[in-house]
This record gives sequence, C-alpha cells and structure tokens, in this order.
Amino acid sequence: MTDNIPLPDYTIIIPVYYNEGTLVSTVAAIRKEVIARNPGRVAEILFIDDGSGDGSLDELLQLHKDHPGLVRVIKLTRNFGQVNAMLAGYAQARGKCVVAMSADGQDPPSLINEMLAAHFDEGHEVVICSRVGRDESAYRVLTSKLFYALMRRLAFPNMPSGGFDYMLLGRRALDVLLRNQEAHLFLQGHILWLGFKPKFLEYHRRKREVGSSRWTFGRKLTYLIDGLMSYSFVPIRLVSLTGMLVALSGFAYALLILGLKLFGGISAQQGWAPLMIVILILGGMQMLMLGVVGEYVWRTLAQVRNRDLYVIDQTYD
Repeated sequence: MTDNIPLPDYTIIIPVYYNEGTLVSTVAAIRKEVIARNPGRVAEILFIDDGSGDGSLDELLQLHKDHPGLVRVIKLTRNFGQVNAMLAGYAQARGKCVVAMSADGQDPPSLINEMLAAHFDEGHEVVICSRVGRDESAYRVLTSKLFYALMRRLAFPNMPSGGFDYMLLGRRALDVLLRNQEAHLFLQGHILWLGFKPKFLEYHRRKREVGSSRWTFGRKLTYLIDGLMSYSFVPIRLVSLTGMLVALSGFAYALLILGLKLFGGISAQQGWAPLMIVILILGGMQMLMLGVVGEYVWRTLAQVRNRDLYVIDQTYD
C-alpha cells in the first residue's frame, strides 16, 4: 500500500461458502445503504472464500475488478469452517473497526450505520446485533432457540436469546481476540469473554432468497459442544457428580444385598436380572464419562499442536 492511500475507517468482512448469486446484490446494498450514507469514512469490503465449490470465487473476482480499492478477496486453500474464515478476515482487516456479516442477504446492511455510530460517536468497543426473530422454518427457529438457551444457562448469561453473528469489533477488542485464538473456537462466546461491555442492537433476520443454508443440525451440535467445553465446567463437573452418585448407590446396593444374604432374604439363584441391569447401566455411564473426558483431551491436543487455523491460498488486493 502506498502512503497516499488512506487506511479504512471500517472493514466489512464477509465469509463466503457456496454463496453464488448473492454476492453482487450484497455489495450493491452495502454501497447504497452504508457507504453512501457515510461519505466521511473510508470503507473496505473483505470477502473470504472458504473453499466454495460453486462459482462464488469467480463472482468475487469480478466484484474485485468492478470495485477497485473497495473490494478485497482472500481465498483459503480449502474449507476451514465459518469461524476460522472469519478469523482470517479479522487478521487481514485494515480498518479501525471491523464489522462481520453474512453473505446470504439475511443481515440488513443498514444496521452497520448504527454500529458505526455506536463505535465512533459513543465509544463502544463491541456492538452486537441480536436476533429477535427470523423468517425461517419452525425447525431452524426451534433448534436455534434450544442452542442459545443452553448457552445462556450453562456458560454465558448475557448471551442474547436469539444469538448473534452480526457484530462490530473495535481495534482494541480485535487485537485481544487475535491474541487469544483457540482451536475449536466458539466465537460468540469468545467475544463475550473479552469483557468489553457490548451495545446490543435488535433486528429481525430476513429470509434467505438464494440457495440454502449449510448450517446443519450436526454443525450446530458441534458448535454447542465447542462452546460448553471451552467456556463451562458443567460437563466435567457432571461427570464427577455422576461418579459420586453411582459410587454411593453401588455401596448402598451392596449393603442391601449383603444384608439380605445374611438374613436369608435371597437365595444363591436369585439376582441375575438386577446384576445385569447394574452392569449395563454402569457400562453405559462409564462410556459416556470417557466420551466427555475424551472431548476435553482432544481439545487440549488440538491446542497443543498449534496448527494454523486457516491457510490462505491467495489474496486479491
């Protein structure tokens, strides 16, 4: 970058994964609803292609060509996941603050104006747009509510009930975030963990007009486990508590069997069915406990390995 080109006042990062057909309209909406309304601030739009297998990259490169100095594109070598793609964008962003939004058109760009005002005029380091409703299927609404209800209950009491993906981070918050990267990062929780008092803006998430979401139930479940394992002691404490209760129950049951045996309450042939039930229950609980411990061990191993969370193939500046 040459000295006469000013650094952006804000960067909008947009992870892209199979979003062909939505990207041109997204840039057009940002130019009309945000950039045109903030003529005194320099903007940049940074797309991160997260290994899309459709024509998303071709669309991005055309946008880069059509909007020189505004649109930048980062191509990752493969699909590393939405969170890691966002971390790549955060690391490459040059703005004084960074706004993260989706590429599917469900987040209204006009909210960025309020986020910029909250940051530059009011001094908020973190601005979060929380979803108070969404134009999606009942199944997706229900699973999302369940997901964030568990996170509020077990890890983050200040987590918005509808969750969030649309947010602004100032440079101070961004620097702390990038210094404390983790394998299997639960990004929303990590932003709340930073401790900067956020300003919350409510909005209704719009219906996706093009394509279908790849945020499946399996991905949600994995993300939930990441959040609980990384920011809550509840799973491991449940394992300890369950172990204590089972041990006490086993000791009490052993005393009962001993008493019945001594006083002639049972014969040598009795007790096969209860014994099998106890063995099966204990075996299942032991496997469950090993699974919980294994999740912690796996995350520790992934962190110790310290592998790159993403690999950039090419940057189009």
